[in-house]
Amino acid sequence: MKKYVHISSDIRNQILEGKYRSSDKLPSEKELCQLYDASKMTVKQALDILVAEGLIIKRRGSGTFVKDLSPTEIERITIANQFRGKTALNPNQTVTSKIYEFSVIRPDETIQEKLNIQADSFVYHIYRLRLLDNEPNVIEETYMPIDLIPGLTEKVLQQSIYEYIEIELGLKLQSAHRKITVRKASDFEASELHLLPNDPVAVAEQTGYLANGAAFEYSITVHRYDEFSAEMILTR
Repeated sequence: MKKYVHISSDIRNQILEGKYRSSDKLPSEKELCQLYDASKMTVKQALDILVAEGLIIKRRGSGTFVKDLSPTEIERITIANQFRGKTALNPNQTVTSKIYEFSVIRPDETIQEKLNIQADSFVYHIYRLRLLDNEPNVIEETYMPIDLIPGLTEKVLQQSIYEYIEIELGLKLQSAHRKITVRKASDFEASELHLLPNDPVAVAEQTGYLANGAAFEYSITVHRYDEFSAEMILTR
């Protein structure tokens, strides 16, 4: 993860978790440089991301403050943050991957429907285990159209695919439709996630969309029951 992305992710998470509240003043850029052992330019890049997201504001001569967010803005940012992936949501942990399969295939009917593509298209088939500080956390099976997300490599899969899409490809992730169910773990899942036989797992089925409306991802992720949570905001 690039340093400025790490810093922006950490500050964002602290704001959404309530460590920094509306109108609170953030540490100065000098203090942030010391805290994250980063250059002034790196810290500025991180803060600029949060300004663009509408999370913080800079006041000339006064410093940087958490924006006084409306319920609608909090809803938007909270939902967007859930869509940033393991690396961004866990900036202070080492996120790695154990790759079971990485191949290029023709999509079956389900994948064609989910990604709105033709039968003669090609998609990546990515099957991997994600680990936090070497502890298994989630098994991901993902399909992505090659023409939308070119250049994926095993090196990218060891890190963050979402970061590659946004920073290297310059694409904007917009939204996701997600369905969550609960079932018993299979023998393979229990073994890989270090669970007991028949322990429950949370299963999230998701289709992700770019800002231009194109479906770029269809995935099924299997989460440890004791490390999974889903935050939802219901409005009337």
